[in-house]
Amino acid sequence: MPVRELEEELAALRDQLEQNPPLSLEEREHLQELATQIEARIKLADATQQPDSLTDGLNLAVERLELEYPKVAGVLRDIVTKLGSMGV
Repeated sequence: MPVRELEEELAALRDQLEQNPPLSLEEREHLQELATQIEARIKLADATQQPDSLTDGLNLAVERLELEYPKVAGVLRDIVTKLGSMGV
């Protein structure tokens, strides 16, 4: 089930953030906001009406973090893939 897998990826993202990688406060807040938006979408279980801005924001975060924080970027990439499989 894609929602369950997305929840697992979201948990992995939160785990990565809790490990305190040396992210700037701005990046950390941005990723926390994205995680909150993902949680809200899961709770609503209405992925078909999800605005593209969430996926766009995740893709931008992946690009910014890919070189310095590959684990965080990998989790975000997995989330984007799961959202895509849900039709978002």
